[in-house]
Amino acid sequence: MKFIKKFALWLVAILAVIIALLYIFKVDYLITAVRKIYFNGHITAFLDDYKEFENRTIPKSHTPQPWPIATDYNRVKPTQKLEEWHKDLGTVAFLVIRNDSIVSESYYDGYDKDSKSNSFSMAKSVVSAALGKAIMQGKIKSLDQLVSDFYPQFKQGLSATMTVGDLSSMASGLDWDESYYSPFSITTQAYFDENLDKVILSQKAIEAPGKSYKYLSGNTQLLAMCIEKATGKSLADYVSENFWEPLGAENDALWQTDRKDGIVKAYCCIASNARDFARFGKLYEHYGNWNGKQLIDSAFVAKSIVPRFKDAPQYGYGFWLNNYKGKDVFYMRGHLGQYVIVIPQDHVIIVRLGAMKSVKGKPHSDDFFVWIDEAYKMLNQ
Repeated sequence: MKFIKKFALWLVAILAVIIALLYIFKVDYLITAVRKIYFNGHITAFLDDYKEFENRTIPKSHTPQPWPIATDYNRVKPTQKLEEWHKDLGTVAFLVIRNDSIVSESYYDGYDKDSKSNSFSMAKSVVSAALGKAIMQGKIKSLDQLVSDFYPQFKQGLSATMTVGDLSSMASGLDWDESYYSPFSITTQAYFDENLDKVILSQKAIEAPGKSYKYLSGNTQLLAMCIEKATGKSLADYVSENFWEPLGAENDALWQTDRKDGIVKAYCCIASNARDFARFGKLYEHYGNWNGKQLIDSAFVAKSIVPRFKDAPQYGYGFWLNNYKGKDVFYMRGHLGQYVIVIPQDHVIIVRLGAMKSVKGKPHSDDFFVWIDEAYKMLNQ
């Protein structure tokens, strides 16, 4: 009994020392990471982790607009290869839309059309859309407006020339480690720290902005903070008013925050469903026009879905890009293989949500091509 008591005291002492060291070395956010991720059996953020964090609600539209259902809805079953990939990669939702009508949808692992799951970095496309809206409203002058107009601390050094367009197109030159599995990367810190704005505003540019592409989540977070300054509204409220409401979203969405009543993790983490995520694909396919109403300037959309840099053809402003089998494709993409894929030439939108993605292939992973190929096999039957 004495041994057990002594061992317990030593264990408590060791834990106290570890916790103290975490605070001393300013990595105390790891306590949150362990509690919310690792204790849930994961080694990285996961689809349902929004339940572990504080969130801001984006209310469903007061005038919901259900997607039209095609006459041949779900007539063709998923191909064998598609089902195999769904099983192997933990797909929870797969949605195919053609000519603005749902042709096929499948759900797995207890999910359905109303189930929420984490968007991860698909949220970056939503933030870029919010930038377009703020420019359209005159709240932000243009893509060339300086970040330092909103945050004067960026007036010094290389950051002095950084623009909101640089943030949207991943060309800020900021010092950021885009590592999702390292517990000590700034990306991990941003996910778990309860003072996200402080983390972001501590950033400095180490390369000249506006010269080249480098994917950094910190860019989108800083962009969101600029939009909030420009509009005087929380980003969740701004997106709700200007997109979720007029797009006719059928379900509430949740946007993770760094703390209770804090700022949203703008670079990630909108919890919603396949049908409502797909609305942004349709909006951009129609160059910002939603059922006759221009929500974003068409010129902004056109600029967003073409490469900014010749040597980085995979990215525009907030959207991933590819030319596959002679067809231009743009898409929203998130950690673990969240996709809203748009092929404008054929008026096709494909949404895939799930727990894993293929680790092969850069800058476009192998599963991206499988979702397209197999969806087209179904459409062509």
